[in-house]
Amino acid sequence: MMKKMSISTSKTSLVLFLCQIISALDVPLDSKLLEELSQPPTITQQSPKDYIVDPRENIVIQCEAKGKPPPSFSWTRNGTHFDIDKDAQVTMKPNSGTLVINIMNGGKAEAYEGVYQCTARNERGAAISNNIVIRPSRSPLWTKEKLEPNHVREGDSLVLHCRPPVGLPPPIIFWMDNAFQRLPQSERVSQGLNGDLYFSNVQPEDTREDYICYARFNHTQTIQQKQPISVKVFSTKPVTERQPVLLTPTGSTSTKVELRGNVLLLECIAAGLPTPVIRWIKEGGELPANRTFFENFKKTLKIIDVSEADSGNYKCIARNALGSVHHVISVTVKAAPYWITAPRNLVLSPGEDGTLICRANGNPKPSISWLANGVPIAIAPEDPSRKVDGDTIIFSHVQERSSAVYQCNASNEYGYLLANAFVNVLAEPPRILTPANKLYQVIADSPALLDCAYFGSPKPEIEWFKGVKGSILRGNEYVFHDNGTLEIPVAQKNNAGTYTCVARNELGKIQNEVQLEIKDPTMIIKQPEYKVIQRYGQVSFECIIKHDSTLLPTVTWLKDNDELPDDERFLVGKDNLTIMNVTDKDDGTYTCIVNTTLDSVSASAVLTVVAAPPTPAIIYARPNPPFDLELTGQLERSIDLSWIPGDENNSPITSFVIEFEDALHEPGVWRYQTEVPGSQTTAQLKLSPYVNYSFRVIAVNRIGRSQPSEPSEQYLTKSASPDENPANVQGIGSEPDNLVITWEPLKGFQSNGPGLQYKVSWRQKDVDDEWTSVIVANVSKYIVSGTPTFVPYEVKVQALNDLGYAPEPSEVIGHSGEDLPMVAPGNVQVHVINSTLAKVHWDPVPLKSVRGHLQGYKIYYWKVQSLSRRSRRHIEKKILTFRGNKTFGMLPGLEPYSSYKLNVRVVNGKGEGPASPDKVFKTPEGVPSSPSFLKITNPTLDSLTLEWGSPTHPNGVLTSYTLKFQPINNTHELGPLVEIRIPANESSLILKNLNYSTRYKFYFNAQTSVGSGSQITEEAVTIMDEAMASRQVDIATQGWFIGLMCAVALLILILLIVCFIRRNKGGKYPVKEKEDAHADPEIQPMKEDDGTFGEYSDAEDHKPLKKGSRTPSDRTVKKEDSDDSLVDYGEGVNGQFNEDGSFIGQYSGKKEKEPAEGNESSEAPSPVNAMNSFV
Repeated sequence: MMKKMSISTSKTSLVLFLCQIISALDVPLDSKLLEELSQPPTITQQSPKDYIVDPRENIVIQCEAKGKPPPSFSWTRNGTHFDIDKDAQVTMKPNSGTLVINIMNGGKAEAYEGVYQCTARNERGAAISNNIVIRPSRSPLWTKEKLEPNHVREGDSLVLHCRPPVGLPPPIIFWMDNAFQRLPQSERVSQGLNGDLYFSNVQPEDTREDYICYARFNHTQTIQQKQPISVKVFSTKPVTERQPVLLTPTGSTSTKVELRGNVLLLECIAAGLPTPVIRWIKEGGELPANRTFFENFKKTLKIIDVSEADSGNYKCIARNALGSVHHVISVTVKAAPYWITAPRNLVLSPGEDGTLICRANGNPKPSISWLANGVPIAIAPEDPSRKVDGDTIIFSHVQERSSAVYQCNASNEYGYLLANAFVNVLAEPPRILTPANKLYQVIADSPALLDCAYFGSPKPEIEWFKGVKGSILRGNEYVFHDNGTLEIPVAQKNNAGTYTCVARNELGKIQNEVQLEIKDPTMIIKQPEYKVIQRYGQVSFECIIKHDSTLLPTVTWLKDNDELPDDERFLVGKDNLTIMNVTDKDDGTYTCIVNTTLDSVSASAVLTVVAAPPTPAIIYARPNPPFDLELTGQLERSIDLSWIPGDENNSPITSFVIEFEDALHEPGVWRYQTEVPGSQTTAQLKLSPYVNYSFRVIAVNRIGRSQPSEPSEQYLTKSASPDENPANVQGIGSEPDNLVITWEPLKGFQSNGPGLQYKVSWRQKDVDDEWTSVIVANVSKYIVSGTPTFVPYEVKVQALNDLGYAPEPSEVIGHSGEDLPMVAPGNVQVHVINSTLAKVHWDPVPLKSVRGHLQGYKIYYWKVQSLSRRSRRHIEKKILTFRGNKTFGMLPGLEPYSSYKLNVRVVNGKGEGPASPDKVFKTPEGVPSSPSFLKITNPTLDSLTLEWGSPTHPNGVLTSYTLKFQPINNTHELGPLVEIRIPANESSLILKNLNYSTRYKFYFNAQTSVGSGSQITEEAVTIMDEAMASRQVDIATQGWFIGLMCAVALLILILLIVCFIRRNKGGKYPVKEKEDAHADPEIQPMKEDDGTFGEYSDAEDHKPLKKGSRTPSDRTVKKEDSDDSLVDYGEGVNGQFNEDGSFIGQYSGKKEKEPAEGNESSEAPSPVNAMNSFV
């Protein structure tokens, strides 16, 4: 009937297939219901597709199926009807389709070879099995052959061929000797996948005459033996080593095809001496992890569960010390059909729609064909509700006559799949499968699940009522499951009673009652406590319980989570455990477990056994937790809570802290309720509506807080309208045309009832508008669109729930969204205060044009160019922000003698407005910076050449340079000061008529029309003539001269010590006269015109550079090198201030003071100066 068929994917019973239906109609697994419902046949058991049988035993071909009514069975053989009644050797089992072919009483298995197929049929359709191919197993004998002995030279390779007879199934090959011992195998000697025995190289120990190949045929449980093979190895000296050569496979490449899901086996066996080592790689990829194994000493690569991704080139490499050889195996993974979506049974009601989907994949892609009741669908009886669309059958408006079994066949050249799936159209009135008056018992505060298992077609609707004539159950207190079960998440005492389940569809109605009882939880009110006991003493653990009077508790004691020792010293009482004559082995943890039929609780304590009694000292500790919490006086807004205090542990309890949990809104979160004095064991607690309360109590003493008590029973308060409105209401626009109203939502316990929502209201302020209101869900934001830009609004948010509104909320003022300002500041004026500071004035913009919250003004300013250099540079704009509604601002840090531009912009919360027209202003000239360098070159007997660089910052038009210089004698005293004015366009000067071999100090600065800039200093020496230089060198190298200088130095040192002693006694030195005679040329008299003083210069500044601070060899002094440090002068640095007193600079560079004229020192000689004069 079909070229290729498949095994059924449904090898399950009726119960399993009813679990797998894909329909809104669900069939419960109820045995009584299943016996009553009609159903098409389903194949539940069948023989494998390729069925190899033992020819000596009876052949049993299985075919089992279920259905209602029970199906009948028929068979085909090789595509035609198989009439079992005409064959005396064939029988069918009663109430089954399984065939038994009697071979043991004269039948021959070969006569029953063929392809069999079973059909199970009833009035609702027909299911078919796979094509079952029956073949008897074969185990033929080896053909006779004459085997010559194998004479092999030591080191050569050898292959012993097995060539077993072709059997069904193929035999298992192994090599043994005459003593039936397996031949040892190694990297050198191993068996190939074809059964041959390979020697990579033979050794003398390989000589033997009993190499025997065995073939085991498992089906017939027989072993066939090949004639023994003889191998004789002869030696030749020396043994020649050989590089690897592949024994199998041959050549450099080969191919292999394997099916998806199978095990891929690739083999490489090589000859060579030394024995080659095999390595495997996959070209262009990695070997799959967790699925790759190496066998037969890495000669076999095994990859399990292969897929198309494992296709590719696999290379084996055989290598020894002499070289290597490789072989590439090109692997292609094909695939027999496999399911993507197998068709699943459909149970439909009359008039419903449904689909059967059959999707499979493979390589090559399988073809899909459909059958109806075992007949190709193209020639099957017509069904107007059925439409075939490739791999899908679509059913529309089915009727009971549409019931049938459909088969999907997916096949390609490597195999096939066959799946049966029925369409069962049922019209059944509702049935409730849960037993009537079933009793459910649950512990209070636990979930209660009341079953209402049902069935009907069409699917019934389920409703629950409390009591026989109660109203239908609805609301958040209940959960209604699709299978009809009613869940009460937190069962309370008032939930006890009778519940009625009603199931109805268009064919009828049925109801059932169940009973619910709520039991008090079991509690251990007196737990066992930690004990320290002396050896050989007696100890007792208490375990006092409180339980529901209708439940029978059992108490069990454990030691270290195991049963108590079987020892008469352990006495278990009603509410205690006593241990007599305690020993060290009794040390451990003792647990009291209380079980009822509904719940279980436990408590543990540790027993420590000591050798000596503990020191009788008072131990202070935190109190034990309170227990036995009880709720009474339940009202809508209050309740009374009482408790029993725990042990205070030698420190009186000062207070009790009461916490509550809201299991409805915040389960597991405990919040503070109140605190009462330690002498009080009851409290009246205020309650909020719509909260499922449970309480716990914590005791407090001077040591600390106890552990929390066990929670009280739960108490659900009734719903009410909200008592309060959301907090932190704001109205702030996010866009120019909207108003975003936000608020902090109420917490769950503040909602006071189900259905929490918010009434959001707004109206434009100062406009006679009505309130606009919307009601939104439990969110925290509402956006009003289409508003004018930045206008004030009155906003309010009111909470409401299913029971009503909260009190009238207060109003807040908000604004709609801001937009960028429209107008630029006008009448911008700039007043230049000095060369580095300017003041900017502007007129404020109208507030209406700001279109937002005025945040301030920004001044953008930038240097256009320096007026002295007339060269443009990269424009770097600077910004100054002035907060608030200011109309002026100061611009510090400007560069002198420069051209600037600026504009002003107003700023609001949205951003900046347009800029005012650019305003141009110029800063006046300032004093220049010091020349960039001063270099002195070409020293001669009476001249020096000076070169310099113009100031880095001229700060105006240079008018001239000033050069001052003076000689320095051997005692570092300064000579007369000479001053020279140099035109501004000069960059060098030759000074002539100088004294030979004389050191000079130079002071150099630049001037603008404003004044002189900071100076740069340098020192240089004119040279002496050659004769004097020679004499000086000669004297300096004489020993007597060195000795003389040392004596003079010692004498000077003694004189200095005497001078210091006399000075300490009040001696006077003519310092003042020298200071008056050699005044600093920079000291200026008081100016009559402005009353200011010239700058004072410390006399220390007139000293030449000290030893160690001489100029570099190139005689170049940079500005930074010439500036004296604060350490040298010990003076503070004066900042500069503008006309209004504001500070505009950190500090200016310290100028070196010019020396005084004259040849004498300006102060008494110091020891340092005296010593320097001899150097």
